[in-house]
Amino acid sequence: MLRDITLGQYYPTDSVIHRLDPRVKLFGTLMFLISLFVADNFIGYIPAVIFLVTVITLSKVPFKYMVKGMRAILFLLLLSVVFNLFTIKGEVLVSFWKLSITKEGIKTAGFMAFRLSFLVIGSSIMTLTTTPNNLTDGLEKGMGFLKIFKVPVHEIAMMMSIALRFIPILVEETDKIMKAQIARGADFESGNLIKKAKSMVPLLVPLFVSAFRRANDLAMAMEARGYKGGAGRTKMKPLVYKSRDGISYLVIFAYFALMIVLRKLF
Repeated sequence: MLRDITLGQYYPTDSVIHRLDPRVKLFGTLMFLISLFVADNFIGYIPAVIFLVTVITLSKVPFKYMVKGMRAILFLLLLSVVFNLFTIKGEVLVSFWKLSITKEGIKTAGFMAFRLSFLVIGSSIMTLTTTPNNLTDGLEKGMGFLKIFKVPVHEIAMMMSIALRFIPILVEETDKIMKAQIARGADFESGNLIKKAKSMVPLLVPLFVSAFRRANDLAMAMEARGYKGGAGRTKMKPLVYKSRDGISYLVIFAYFALMIVLRKLF
């Protein structure tokens, strides 16, 4: 399951989406996530499906590689569906014991499953097609207007980029620790859900030690190289908008406008 986490990983290939300015991808991802909550019926989600499938196709990232990231949130997805299925009141369709499934509950559970799935896949596309360095530059440029309010934009962008970069590293470290403990007789598979959760506790101590060690090594490396923050820093590859970025902005605005129109009509 740990290997199925795709958030924070980069898939190197040559595609139109990979070549887009990171600011376009950040803005597009934000608008796509917002649009998922704009629609309030299944007809309104048709453009979202078309938009996502088109982006995945243009990115040249294997669809199976993106979908496997859903396995990591499968438990959360099922929990959300079941919770909405049995707690939403309305027209009762099926009733047993003290539980009842309503028409509104099925609709809400369906929306929740759809939104959560598309949230994960949509966010994964951005990290799979954008290198950590470009992501940092895009965040810093995109939030540049906040410098007027004395917000440390560069530091925030750097922290977010490092956090995303460390996700696959910590996943790999966790996998190594699990294999080492299994070789020493640890059991992470048998038992009920509570027992499995308790068996994961011994992983936390070595994982935290490893994470703090890596963070300390990174801090020492940045200090040794004279890192002093964003003031006065230049870019080896400055971000420059191209014609394809302008076209992408128009497509994003058109998509979002269509989602709003469908909400009003239906």
